Amino acid sequence: MSTTAITLNKNTPRPADRLIDYRSFRLSKLKGEFSYLLYLIFWPVFGLAFLFMERFYTPKSWNVIYTGLDDLIPFCELFLIPYMFWFVYLVGTLGYTLLFNSDAFVRMMRFIIFTYTVTIIIYILYPNCQELRPEAFPRDNPLTRFIASFYEFDTNTNVCPSIHVIGSVAAMLAAWDTERFSSPGFKLSFGIAAFLISISTVFMKQHSIIDVIAAAALCAVGYAAVYLLPKIKYSRGLKEEKVNEKVS
Repeated sequence: MSTTAITLNKNTPRPADRLIDYRSFRLSKLKGEFSYLLYLIFWPVFGLAFLFMERFYTPKSWNVIYTGLDDLIPFCELFLIPYMFWFVYLVGTLGYTLLFNSDAFVRMMRFIIFTYTVTIIIYILYPNCQELRPEAFPRDNPLTRFIASFYEFDTNTNVCPSIHVIGSVAAMLAAWDTERFSSPGFKLSFGIAAFLISISTVFMKQHSIIDVIAAAALCAVGYAAVYLLPKIKYSRGLKEEKVNEKVS
């Protein structure tokens, strides 16, 4: 199922999200009706690439990402909640579009493929890390104990731009791209969720504010390429058609 032009025109009503019937799925249909499912191949490919960068890639030196603003942001374990919600947010939005709106799914995957691939390239060309994690927590509670364990598992490398921020923006844009979540109330809710997830990375001392800004800049480019430019091209195409109709 290809991306339909009608969903790219902001002046036309969005088609209603409908449950996609996968009962007729066959491998042979990956070249036709269900070709968009091939985008899912990106996830294991990216997972292996990121695993390599995290566990096996050893550059000669690391570039420490830091700005004085980072020292002004206090550690706050409460932000563990939105930080971990990221996984539900991203997977949930991906699953919804996969089940109900294949066009939105395609655009979400194109955005993710572009931004995540650029991010991996940056990690290779500019190996980076952060040294912001507290040596001791100001409080002892279940959240700080969980974060301590999380720090042991998660490395402090490959941080700029932040994949956490990019993923939250991808989920937000994809939700806004659907009919069900296109109302102002839902858009605000998904926007707040993306914002809280993004700032949680700095309050958790997982990222520098620079990582967030870099991710936002990359997301802006991805949004323009995947969402904005096709809409502009489609609008221009409509205008040209109207002009041709008048001439003929």
